[in-house]
This record gives sequence, C-alpha cells and structure tokens, in this order.
Amino acid sequence: MATLLIAAGAFVGYIIAYHTYGKWLSNKIFNVDGDAEVPSKQLRDDVDFVPTKKSVIFGHHFTSIAGTGPIVGPAIAVFWGWLPALLWVLFGSIFIGAVHDFGALVVSLRNRGQTVGEVAGRLIAPRTRILFLLILLLALTVVLAIFGLVIAIIFSLYPETVIPVWITMPIALVIGIMVYKENATLLVPSLVALAIVYASIYLGAYYWPIDIATLFNIPNTGPFPNAVILWTFVLLAYCAVASVMPVWLLLQPRDFINSHQLVLALGLLLIGALFAGATGQADLVGAAPAIATNIPADAPPIWPFLFITIACGACSGFHCLVSSGTSSKQVESELDAQYVGYGAMLLEGGLAVIVILACCAGVGMGDFTRVGEGAAYSYQPTMEAGTDTQLAGMAAWETRYDASKGWGAFGLKDKIGAFIHGGANFLGSIGIPMKLGISIIAVLVASFAATTLDTATRLQRYVIQELAATIHIKPLTNKYAATGLAVFLGGMVAMMPANATAGPGSGGLILWPLFGATNQLLAGLAFMVIVFYLRRRNKPIIFALVPMIVMLIMPAWAMLWNMFNGETGWYFNPEKQHLFLFGIAVIALQVWMMVEGLLVWSKSKGHLEEQLPALSTVRPAVAPSAAGGSN
Repeated sequence: MATLLIAAGAFVGYIIAYHTYGKWLSNKIFNVDGDAEVPSKQLRDDVDFVPTKKSVIFGHHFTSIAGTGPIVGPAIAVFWGWLPALLWVLFGSIFIGAVHDFGALVVSLRNRGQTVGEVAGRLIAPRTRILFLLILLLALTVVLAIFGLVIAIIFSLYPETVIPVWITMPIALVIGIMVYKENATLLVPSLVALAIVYASIYLGAYYWPIDIATLFNIPNTGPFPNAVILWTFVLLAYCAVASVMPVWLLLQPRDFINSHQLVLALGLLLIGALFAGATGQADLVGAAPAIATNIPADAPPIWPFLFITIACGACSGFHCLVSSGTSSKQVESELDAQYVGYGAMLLEGGLAVIVILACCAGVGMGDFTRVGEGAAYSYQPTMEAGTDTQLAGMAAWETRYDASKGWGAFGLKDKIGAFIHGGANFLGSIGIPMKLGISIIAVLVASFAATTLDTATRLQRYVIQELAATIHIKPLTNKYAATGLAVFLGGMVAMMPANATAGPGSGGLILWPLFGATNQLLAGLAFMVIVFYLRRRNKPIIFALVPMIVMLIMPAWAMLWNMFNGETGWYFNPEKQHLFLFGIAVIALQVWMMVEGLLVWSKSKGHLEEQLPALSTVRPAVAPSAAGGSN
C-alpha cells in the first residue's frame, strides 16, 4: 500500500506545486509578460533561434534535462534507504530544482537567449563571465564523457535497444522536413513515429538485437577494441553532426517523438507501480529499508553525498545550461516559461520517484539475471513466484544491493540494471512480458541519455564559441571548429582507463562523483545569477538565496571530502590525481566567483546591470516557423 500511496501522492503533490508555488513565481516574482519580445523572435535564424510551440519545446527541454542523472543517482542513493532519497527528491525538485530551471530560463529570455555564464558578466562582474564559462566547459566535458559511456554500456548490455534508439533519427529528419517545408503539424506524424518506435522495441527484443561484440568477435569491455569504446566513438560522431544541424531538422522533431515515447513509458511505469501496490505485489516498506543500517563500509557519508548523488532528480546545474542554452532560444512567449522550466523539472522529479520505487519495491518483487550471450540471450527470474525458492521482499533487494561487496563494486551497469529490472517488474504486474518490459525500460534509459548527449554537445559548442570570442581565439568561434573541440574533449575523458591495467573507457565511470559535485556547484552558481537578477530589481530573493547557499555548501563539502578523505581521497591516490586536479580547478573557480559576488553585493540592490546594446532595425527574412510556431 505504501507503494501506491507514494506513487499517487507524489504526482498529486507535483500538480499542486505547479499551480501554487510555480504560479506565484511566474506571476508575482518574475512577472512573465506575454507581450514581451523573446529571443526566438528577436534573433530568429531558423538554426538555433526558432519560435516553437510550448508542447514541442517542452518535449525538447524535458528529454534534454532528464538524462541518466535522475535514474543512476536515485539508484545509488537508496543504499542509504528509500526515505531520505524520496524526501530530497520531492522537496528538492519543488523548492530548489524547478526554481533553478525556471529562473535560469526567464533570465536568459530577458537577455537575448544568452547562457547564464554570459549574463553573469553583467549581473555580477565582468570577470565572472570567464569564470562561469570555464566551469561550464569543465562540467560539460564530464557530461559528454559520462553520458556517451552510459549509452554505449546500455547498447552493449541490452542489444535490443539499438534499433529503437537509432530509428528515431531518420524518422525525425523526415518529420522535420515535412513540418518546415510543408508547414505540416507535428502531432500526427510524431504519433505515427511513436508507433514505429514501439514496434521496433518489440522487434529488437524478440528478433533483431544488434550485439556488435558478437558481430565483431570483441569483448564488451576490456582492452581495445571493445564494444563500449566502439559505440562511444559512433555516438560522439553522431553528436558532432547533430549539434550543428538546425534545431527544426533533427533536435525538435526527435525530442518531440522521444517525449511521447518517454511519457508513455513513464505512464506505464506509474500504472504498473499503482497496480502492483494496490494488489500487494509490490511492498515498499517490506522490500527495502526506509533508513538503511547495513551500508557498504566504503560508502561516503549520507551528508552531504545524498544531495550530489541524486543530482538531477532534485536539482541539477546542467539544467541551467539547457534553459539558457537551447530552450530560451526557442520559447515563443514568456507565458510558456513556467510550463517549460518549472513543469519539466517536476516531471523529472516524478521520474526520480518512480526510479526509487522501482529500485526498492520493484526489485523486491524478484530479481532477474541475464542468461546467455549475444543475440540469443534471454532473461529468466532467479526465483519462481509461489515457490519456496522465491526471494521475497527485503531478501531480493539485499541480493542486488549487497553491502558486503562494497560501494565501489556497485557499478554503472548494476545501477542502471536495478531500475530496468525493477521497472520491468512493475510492467509485468500489468501483463507486459518480462523480456518486452526490460526492452521498454532499457530504451527509456538510452533515449533519455541520447537526447541529453547531443544537446550537451550543442551547449558545449556555445560555451566554446563564447569563450573564444571573449579571449580572442578566432578559429574557435567557428561552430564546426568549436563542435570538433567539444567532441574531442569529451572523447578524451571518456577514454581514460581506471588504472594502469584496465582498458580504455573504464576510467570514465569513476567520474560520477566528480559529475555530481560539479553539477550541483553549477546549480549554486546559477542561483547566484538569479539572486543578483532579482536583487537588482528590488524583488524578493530569500526563496532563491537559501537554495543558493545549500547548492554551494553541499557540493563543495562533498568535493573536498572526495579530494582529502584520508582513506579514499583523490589526493592520496596516484591513479586519481587527474580527478584531484579537476576538483581543485572547480573549487578555485567557485571560490573566485563567490568573492566577485561578495565584492558587488552591497551596491547591487536596486541598481540595474548594464543593458545589452540595441538590436539592428534591419532584420533578415525568415522562412515559415518550424514546429508550428508563430510566424
């Protein structure tokens, strides 16, 4: 019954929060104005700046922010118990994460679609522009490395996901051309595409799994060449091409298709969780500890690591890059900002709640292991329902979350697998075969990561171009050169070995602690920009100031613990010196930016920042709006 109540209560709570707190922020704090001119119309070029209907931009925004963070993070955090993870996701997403995303979007909308790093230079101090852009560069490099590896690992472990994920690309291109050239509506073609995607999920699960390890007779991991590395190369090459395409051609239609596919999968998960909870098949309280006592001996302390581990499910600095990097260039009215910025984060919080339930109540319904290799593999339960051999409730959860193996032994495939198999159990409760259910959830994870990956590449291109313009490196202001550097940096980090004897790509997985801390520090700095924006306009700031302090202290605390903890600290481990140096750079840039903020704090209240120069009155002619937006 707890599973049923939490699943239903969380989504009802999010709906209430959207119509109360979100509406207050929109109307009373940011005063969104439907008549205000927005960047998509001010600077329209039909490549990056494209006026877009809110349903389409919501699809892009949601699928871009909801990568693997709200899946991997909660899947790890339940080691400390499901209750702390659940409370942080619920309250963090409503009062911190959604405020952060919404605020960054509005600030960017009112600054011609500039990233928060660009805006910081005028709101706080000129030097903070470069400082912020450098932090963004470091953060996005880690994002590209991790998300590229995540998808590659999913492709290698779940070959049935390959066709469904890749088939959306040519379909999206066709739909994009139809909408842009023929001025067709996007809804009907995207629903047809959704049917094709689900048909491909079935075909991938039962007939055409693509396992390149078997095809090329190479291992999934280990010495080069291996399947994970090959997939990573393919994914980064795809991102290099996709990130320079006009947004109407691939990004918008693909994200719109994926948003339908992802929302449908989330809907099935929610229905499955509700049904399993109502019928007693899933028992959250009996399946996993609310507050764990049997924690791996090498696990970091819950304070502050709960906050940076869950990351995107409650608050994520990466979201400010999507809000101010791509979404602000496509929103066609300020009135859509609450729906896109605040609403999408609440839906991501809902995803994180489902992940927590799947990794606890779902896993408690019975654990599953893969049998066989290659295209012929199948899934079988480790126990049979109704027999004496069934591992029920807590025993099944403890089998997967085995504290005796240690914190580090619970690898990325285990984190993703906990959600995939627990979620498939939910789908099984409503009659979906386990093999098909696992394919649906695995495609869900891969699709989330894929949409985030090429959006992150586009964002990194913006950051490199802005940095190059600031420090006068003219060749890198070219979008192709900037994209090449973005992909190269992400690929180099992804290829790092974990140690001297491990194969390439293994080191990327140890970047997760660095990603979590850097990501949350970035959220704190974005909150700083939002606070200065409001303070200069004599607006209330306490609702943003408190989250800013939390998001600056907790990640810095976690980063310093990672760096200097006597037993496992990066400083004391010769194989992790690169992480230590990375951490030092991030902390130094953060402290410098905070000092810059303190220096101008006293004289910022009520004093508007320097305004952007007037736009030229001569505007280029443009083609009909993409994705059914306004002309």
